[in-house]
Amino acid sequence: MDYFDHTGFTACGKYIRSILCQECSPYSAHLYDAEDANTPMRELPGLCGNYCNDYWLHCRYTLSLLTNNNNTYAIEEDRGKFCKYLELKDPEYCYPNVLSNDELNANLGDVKADPQGCIQLCLEEVANGLRNPVAMVHANDGTHRFFVAEQLGFVWTYLPNGSRIDRPFLNLTRAVLTSPWAGDERGFLCIALHPQFAKVKKVYVYYSVSVKRQEKIRISEFTVSESDMNMLDHSSERTLLEVDEPASNHNGGQLLFGLDGYLYIFIGDGGKAGDPFGKFGNSQNKCTLLGKALRIDVDNNDFGAPYSIPPDNPFVGEAESRPEIYAYGVRNMWRCSVDRGDALSGRGRGRMFCGDVGQNKYEEVDLIEKGGNYGWRAKEGFSCYDNKLCHNSSLGELYFLATGAASATARAGVVYKIVDPSRRAPPGKCSFKPSPVNIKGKLIHFSPKEEFVINKKPSTTPAPKPKPPKPSTTSRPQTTTTTRRTPPAPTVRPRVHHTKPPSPTTARPTYWTTAPRTTAKTQTSRPTKRGRGKPRRKGDRRGRPRAGTVRIVSADLRKDRGRVEIFVRGEWGTVCDDLFNIQAAAVVCRQMGFPVAVRVAKRAEFGAGGLGVRIMLDDVECEGTERTLLHCKHAKLGKNNCSHDEDVGVVCGHYEHAVE
Repeated sequence: MDYFDHTGFTACGKYIRSILCQECSPYSAHLYDAEDANTPMRELPGLCGNYCNDYWLHCRYTLSLLTNNNNTYAIEEDRGKFCKYLELKDPEYCYPNVLSNDELNANLGDVKADPQGCIQLCLEEVANGLRNPVAMVHANDGTHRFFVAEQLGFVWTYLPNGSRIDRPFLNLTRAVLTSPWAGDERGFLCIALHPQFAKVKKVYVYYSVSVKRQEKIRISEFTVSESDMNMLDHSSERTLLEVDEPASNHNGGQLLFGLDGYLYIFIGDGGKAGDPFGKFGNSQNKCTLLGKALRIDVDNNDFGAPYSIPPDNPFVGEAESRPEIYAYGVRNMWRCSVDRGDALSGRGRGRMFCGDVGQNKYEEVDLIEKGGNYGWRAKEGFSCYDNKLCHNSSLGELYFLATGAASATARAGVVYKIVDPSRRAPPGKCSFKPSPVNIKGKLIHFSPKEEFVINKKPSTTPAPKPKPPKPSTTSRPQTTTTTRRTPPAPTVRPRVHHTKPPSPTTARPTYWTTAPRTTAKTQTSRPTKRGRGKPRRKGDRRGRPRAGTVRIVSADLRKDRGRVEIFVRGEWGTVCDDLFNIQAAAVVCRQMGFPVAVRVAKRAEFGAGGLGVRIMLDDVECEGTERTLLHCKHAKLGKNNCSHDEDVGVVCGHYEHAVE
């Protein structure tokens, strides 16, 4: 204001204040175009056209005071260039229109719980098609890449624009111990990057492995390939630690670096129920690493031992205690996080929170402290679990990964980013410019399957009025026609394939006979129009199933189980049980309206196809996410080396482990 007298202050102060204050607007990220990392951030907020014209007429010479861009002097006299520089073309989001938009400002910044205590958050899909994603880490090296790990043993590289590099960052599928069983807890469980990853190009992984038929947890170190920054050197694996697993569950799975630079490892109690190992269980036994939070030092380990023990670990020097232990009494800490602290005061920075899986009644979130005992198996949360032990004991953007099928081979995994619908935060906190990534290979571009509804505009626009018919220029006589109003075009949404449960008439026993086909002699029809009884024209497919449609055939007419038959080339046929597994059964059950495939019934358990029924498919191999069996790998249609004694069947259900 030192540049203005009272008259200038009165005329221009309101414009300057309004423009500068938009940095703290709830819509600042949009006004400054800071939401998209691929576009440059604006120096000043986007103004509406009318407001910009008023600003130019009254105070255009103040523009150079609001920005460090010396080029603004050249445009102050040209209203077109002036407003082209400042105007935001979106009439709903530009300033000041954004303040008068009732829809955008409804409940702005008002976070309230519903009657059930739930608070709404918005989710933005950023990746999909993943097979049980279990971990995600940011590169933190300026590239703004992030890495997503699948339970099967793949780790993929994603770029800031959502694209995925087609070659995996890491492929441990040959070594990882897992299975396609729903709910199998083994597999590739976590990945952590060295805190100085930009310089110390080391990566640490946590996965299940079988060594001479003994299941183990393995913690390994890899280095980045010298020839490709988006791939680890697979020959550089160095095993830091292996722990025997007495059962196939409770594998823990968290790796992370604390602010102290040490690597923290969270290992489950060994599995089964109730930690039944030994007198007090593994978790209370400091002679074993099971059921513990470990802390080790992996710096300066290029020569000699793979890791060292931090000197202030709580049980260093304690007889019969493992020095790696940082905390104990853990059941199955699956995921943890380090508090980044308050942005201004730093309060809380470095605290470590872990979610621990309970036994039957309670789940818990723990604040991890050095030497802490978190109770298991004496306690489950704050509740006593083992009464004898219990009474004698001394006791950040944010993403989440989800899957629609808990199998290491099902491509149903999705990554979501939690989005503040009010888009609060000044633009200086929102912008980033990714460093370039050298890519060797192709990119798999991201295409969301869910509808993004934050900025969705209402589709209640009135139907357009019909235009009057143009006069005909031909010599034909004009006829009066009735014109219907054209409905508005529907909002474009992702295509969803709905499957209906099978009708009772599709699953007929093989001993039923089909009704005789009507012949041309028995049909009654009009000579020109298609009426009742007239056969459909060639190509009219409304009366028959689509290719790939399946049905379940059983003698007792049960809808949830039976022999699998598929419609191909105009006829129904059976499927051989060679290679037909639970993933293929999942494809069939999903088409029949069931969410779960309980089991595969082989060797014609539900009966063999009768005379006149062909074997349509053989050697069927599915991943479980295909739309139909025809989208799976299979032998040539109609070609097989099996008989009807090998016709396959399925048992479907609405939940896992269904009782047959």
